[in-house]
Amino acid sequence: MDRKSVVVLGVIFGGLFLALFAFLLLAFVAVRSGGDDGAGFGGPAIGVLEIKGPIVDTDKELKALRKFAREDRIKSILVRIDSPGGAVAPSQEIYAELRRINQSKKVVCSMGNLAASGGYYIAAGCGKVFAMPGTLTGSIGVISQLPYLGDIAKELHFSMNTIKSGKMKDVGNPFREMTEEERAFFQKLMDSVHEQFISAVAEGRGLKIEEVRPFADGRVLTGAEARELKLVDEIGNFNDAIKLAAELGQIEGEPKLQYPPEEHRFKFADLMSEGGRALMRGFRQGLGESASSSPDGVVGPAYLMPTP
Repeated sequence: MDRKSVVVLGVIFGGLFLALFAFLLLAFVAVRSGGDDGAGFGGPAIGVLEIKGPIVDTDKELKALRKFAREDRIKSILVRIDSPGGAVAPSQEIYAELRRINQSKKVVCSMGNLAASGGYYIAAGCGKVFAMPGTLTGSIGVISQLPYLGDIAKELHFSMNTIKSGKMKDVGNPFREMTEEERAFFQKLMDSVHEQFISAVAEGRGLKIEEVRPFADGRVLTGAEARELKLVDEIGNFNDAIKLAAELGQIEGEPKLQYPPEEHRFKFADLMSEGGRALMRGFRQGLGESASSSPDGVVGPAYLMPTP
């Protein structure tokens, strides 16, 4: 290929690359400037936060709640929950933020199909809670699943050498049996976190701890049962919760709903790192994620309702 052909091809491919880059940049700017998700500007509105799936990372939720709390046009907040629960600290973070905000702006919760364990922990932080009769909720308990891979390792002629300082440093090591002392230590930890859950529910719902403890054994409740136990205020759907949030916020007429704006980032480094994460996911699946000690991606003790 002569030099002229190389130059021509370089110009063509360079032009295509610049055109693609310009297209992506325009798309990125358009998405970032997409408004405030249909609420429109001006006028009172209800801030709506959706919590779906396992509760692991709360940065987005906390940021949205603080934004709703600061904006004068947001007269009340509606939290829509459809979650089996999740990690302990993130559930506690959102609960605490809701309790704080409820002092200045009324917070209403609407439960979807599932608002159990950590999902219910968050709901207890709201001023008013709605559920459908068949909503699955409750599951006030703590779980931590620690796999034992010792027998599998023997079959594969694989062993793990552990060097540690402190006898409890490798509690839960999947390549050896747990000692009775370690089991007692871990049970004490679970019991402590469970008591935190019970106390939070009692505080959030205005109940005595003695009233909560009888059904705080991890059992799942329907929305109707939760209503009888004072864990839920009203039986109703999302629209019923909107109506109450509008009344509490003194909003007249059809209320506007303000959802948090979606955050979009475009970085070449993100594309590269996502490829690496995809490879790691494939590697973990090859080893068998069914033996993972992190149910639904949650690490450590969890306010999580076990699901198939």
